[in-house]
Amino acid sequence: MSQTTQPRTIASTDGGKLDIRALVLLAILLAAGFILNFTVGKAISSISGGLISPEFIISAFCLTILVVRPNIPQALVIGLISAAVIQITTTSPFVDFAAEGIAAMLMAAIVQAGMQGKAKKFVPALGALVTTVVSGLIFMVIKIAMIGAAQELVAAMLPVVILTAVFNAILVQALYLPICKALKVEA
Repeated sequence: MSQTTQPRTIASTDGGKLDIRALVLLAILLAAGFILNFTVGKAISSISGGLISPEFIISAFCLTILVVRPNIPQALVIGLISAAVIQITTTSPFVDFAAEGIAAMLMAAIVQAGMQGKAKKFVPALGALVTTVVSGLIFMVIKIAMIGAAQELVAAMLPVVILTAVFNAILVQALYLPICKALKVEA
C-alpha cells in the first residue's frame, strides 16, 4: 500500500504558505532576476563606475509574495533569501539584507491590504513600485552612512531607484496574471 505524503508547509494566519512549491517559484524567479542583475544591472554599474547597481531581484520576490501571499514573517524569509542571492553580484555586501528584508515585509503588507475588490488590479504594479523605492532608499541611506558623499550618491542613485521601480512595476504587473494562470492559482 503506497502512501502519498503532502508537502510540508508553514501555514500563516492569513492563508499563505511557504512550502516547497513556493520556494521553487521563488528560486525560478530569483534566477530570472539574477540574470537581469548580472546583465542589465552590471552594465549600469560599469557605466556608473560601480556607484549604481540596480537590483531586479526585487521584482522576483514581489511576484513570489503576490502569488504565495505569505504572512509578514514569511515575507521576511523571502526577502532575506533574495538578499542572499544578491550577495553574488552586489558592490555593497550585506546592505541588501536590511533593504530586501524590510521591502519584502512591506510588499506582504501591501498585498494583504490591497488584494480585494477593484484595487487588486493595481496591487502588483503599485506594490512593486513602492517596494522597490523603499528598498532603494534604505540601500541608499545605508550606503551614505557607510561612505559619506551624500549629495553625490543621492544624485547618482535616486534616478536609478526611480527607474528601477518603474521597470519593476511594469514587469510585475505584466507577469503576475500569466504566472497565476501557469500555476493555476487564483489571482
